[in-house]
Amino acid sequence: MTDWLPSLVSGAKHLGLNYGFVLNPFERTAWLSGIGVTLELVALALAASLLAGVGMAVLLTSNRPWLQHPVRVLIELTRNTPVLVQLYCAFFVVNMLLNRVLDGAQHNPLTAFAWVIIVLSIHYGAFHAEALRAGIESVPAGMRESAASLGFSRRQLLWHVELPLAIRFALPSLINNLINLVKTTALGSAIAVGEVTYTSLMIWTQHDNVLELMLFIFLVYGLLTLLVARLGRRLEHRLRMPGYGH
Repeated sequence: MTDWLPSLVSGAKHLGLNYGFVLNPFERTAWLSGIGVTLELVALALAASLLAGVGMAVLLTSNRPWLQHPVRVLIELTRNTPVLVQLYCAFFVVNMLLNRVLDGAQHNPLTAFAWVIIVLSIHYGAFHAEALRAGIESVPAGMRESAASLGFSRRQLLWHVELPLAIRFALPSLINNLINLVKTTALGSAIAVGEVTYTSLMIWTQHDNVLELMLFIFLVYGLLTLLVARLGRRLEHRLRMPGYGH
């Protein structure tokens, strides 16, 4: 163990803060592992939610009602129910049914971690889809007509004209959704996913140092949301279109 760690713990103790758990190799490893799981959750959920959002937006703006209507129902159901309830329903209902169909949990490839990714991706993908749909509908008619005059098919128009512009228009809303998603990954603790909130809870039940660990949790999520916000602002500036905004 490095010499500076006991010194920091001792210094914090003089301030009335109990961080003695970091001197225990088992508890320190578990807590650091929780931070790693949180980072993994955030990275995967951000990517998966954006993919889900693009997919839903494409279906929403299609000319086929049999594609539009089921996605609209899914979006309304997702947006109008709490994400924690969705997580409980997915893990304690759908997952249990899968266990029965697959003849036991040992044959079910979907872990609690996977269910958090799935639920958050669908939930925030619905918000992304609405932002992108609005962006697609904001594309000037003249651009569509110009693309049509060049012989673009409906699919080419969507992927080469409408979506690139829609992403630029919807970027502020998308970034806001992603920041909320980062914070919502803490709900993984509700189904015992070993992220930073859950591992901190396990530690403070043994050491009664709720304040100290809550401060760390605030710091972890504060830094993650700040990083997403800063990257989002840079992306907005980089993709800004001349003639739109300031």
